[in-house]
Amino acid sequence: MLDNAEATLQAEVEVFKKIPAVDSILEVICRITGMGFAAVARVTEKRWVACAVKDNINFGLIPGGELDISTTICQEIEQNKQTVVIDHVATDKVYAHHHTPLLYGFQSYISTPITLSGNRFFGTLCAIDPNPALLNTPETLGMFKLFADLIAFHLNALEQIELTTIDLIEEQKTSELRDQFIAILGHDLRNPVGAIRNSAQLLLRMPLDDRALRLANIIQDSSFRITGLIENVLDFARGRLGEGITLNIKENAALEATLAQVITELKAIWPNRSIDIEFKLREPVKCDAVRIAQLFSNILGNALTYGKADEPVTVKLLSQNGKLNLSVANCGEKIPDTKMARLFQPFSRGPEENSKDGLGLGLYIASEIARAHHGELSVTSTDEQTCFTLTIDS
Repeated sequence: MLDNAEATLQAEVEVFKKIPAVDSILEVICRITGMGFAAVARVTEKRWVACAVKDNINFGLIPGGELDISTTICQEIEQNKQTVVIDHVATDKVYAHHHTPLLYGFQSYISTPITLSGNRFFGTLCAIDPNPALLNTPETLGMFKLFADLIAFHLNALEQIELTTIDLIEEQKTSELRDQFIAILGHDLRNPVGAIRNSAQLLLRMPLDDRALRLANIIQDSSFRITGLIENVLDFARGRLGEGITLNIKENAALEATLAQVITELKAIWPNRSIDIEFKLREPVKCDAVRIAQLFSNILGNALTYGKADEPVTVKLLSQNGKLNLSVANCGEKIPDTKMARLFQPFSRGPEENSKDGLGLGLYIASEIARAHHGELSVTSTDEQTCFTLTIDS
């Protein structure tokens, strides 16, 4: 069984089967320079492996064939990142007595480094011949540099394709996990929470002592909060991972009755809070009433949570002149300017809110519902009052 290093090296050699242009490059090099052997080699600290070969002189190497790295000049090329060119070994001051030409019997030699993205050394583009050749010219050096860069370009492109393929596979896995995640939220969590809420409501209809009544109310309140959290996370998952906020627009939506139901549910959670209501629907409303109710539940829940307990929360609903306006205002501390800038961003809760329930998704989901209706959710906050306003062209 191959170890990781060997498997990687073999894969790097095999990849040249996907670059047919390399064979043409080696053919052109041999024709123009008159050299009898040309090759692309993968060079590591300990290995020299032929990736592609053009052999007209029976040198004896084929793709996958190896030379002892210590018998080559490529270690010097890797260190210096410079082309080595020898027109005539016998007269060359540096390489006349070098062990490599003596061992392999060549008189002319040229080798150019192949450098990948990130300045990574891959190997060399080289050519040898038993006879002298005129190689040390701007034209030949430029040609080798151009071809080495072209090979590097292909290798980088194939590497990027492989990384993209890996990313796509990971994205497919993420998509599958997303679907499972949404299924869990949509069914496996909502159903038991619904059963808990219904059981709590049944308990509250029974004669209970003060302690049992308090516990039943806590169970009911918690079930409402969990349901809201599930809906927010579910919408966030859909919005960020694929489906987005979906709407079921109706021409004459039963908005007033739907919002009244939200108020009834929230009054059950905050029985001691006062909610002033002013509904004036002077013309039909075209919207998704369920989604608007979800938005309304988020901003009304926030108003009850953060507003002064002894001051009423004011709800106003108005439709006229082709516009729908829904506002929720509460008395309380002003929202800090630093928080206002990120109020409608997901997970925007600050450390100062650790005592409050929520994930910091409610206002984000509410703003996305407004956006899906081609409307806007805005906020104003002073030392006296904070008001969220939904505006939609109905």
